Amino acid sequence: MTNKLLIVIAGPTAVGKTSLCVRLAKVLQTDVVSADSRQLYQELNIGTAKPTAGEMQGVRHHFIDSHSIMSPVSAGQYEREALAVLDELFQKKDVVILSGGTGLYINAVCFGLDDVPQADPALRAELMNRFETEGLEPLQQQLRLLDPTYAETADLQNSQRVIRALEVSLSSGQPYSSFRKQEVAGPSSPRPFQMVFIALDRPRAELYDRIDRRMDAMLASGLIEEVRSLLPYRHLTALQTVGYKEVFGYLDGAYDMAEMERLLKRNSRRYAKRQLTWFRNQGNYQWFGAEEEEEILFFANEKCKISNDE
Repeated sequence: MTNKLLIVIAGPTAVGKTSLCVRLAKVLQTDVVSADSRQLYQELNIGTAKPTAGEMQGVRHHFIDSHSIMSPVSAGQYEREALAVLDELFQKKDVVILSGGTGLYINAVCFGLDDVPQADPALRAELMNRFETEGLEPLQQQLRLLDPTYAETADLQNSQRVIRALEVSLSSGQPYSSFRKQEVAGPSSPRPFQMVFIALDRPRAELYDRIDRRMDAMLASGLIEEVRSLLPYRHLTALQTVGYKEVFGYLDGAYDMAEMERLLKRNSRRYAKRQLTWFRNQGNYQWFGAEEEEEILFFANEKCKISNDE
């Protein structure tokens, strides 16, 4: 299938990936494979900004509402399942779109995953105890010292990711990022298709305004009620993320609604900044403004021609 082409459309939250991919998919008469680590969960809707049926406009999206939070999906599982979907799609289509903001999922599909060493269970228990007694900040500071590369792009508010990176770094004596092919742009596991990488961006003030307005819309659509219904599952990794943990704090009485709204917007902006840093560090993306549809279509079509000619 060397004449098959996977078009990757990446970028930060709220940049406009869904609308662009729908337009692109219609022109190319193809499907979209979602690379979002939370939108694949059926129970998470408002807080993940999951695209609605109206927004998808009849374009088939894979890995939207495909799994339950009761059966968490690892990056390795996503890689295996996404490659199986692509294999099926490429039987009938020459081009498929892979789109999302989860860089780990994108690179799992395109390049494969490393075998990160297993840590000593006693060390994990020790780190968990420190987290419970001292809080997250001391662990964040230790991770910044041991692995500044990973700390630059990781969600340091996600306690499970911080603890996982620390346990690998401490047990192996090497930075967690050194085990992750995702930090290096370039194929390490050959794929039976070609790839082109496109990243979307907007002026920072415009992007942040879109994020703020999206958060306002989420709250108006019932975000608090959705999070309240998920209280029994708050311990799951899928809910230790921006858009949910801030509301959990509000429901716990840790702060009022105004502070919750401020944290939702601030943390979402910070998340977008980390996403941009991740994709820029990959080095293999062609960057476009999110509104440059004609330029993106031309670029993608040229890549399609090259793929078909080879």
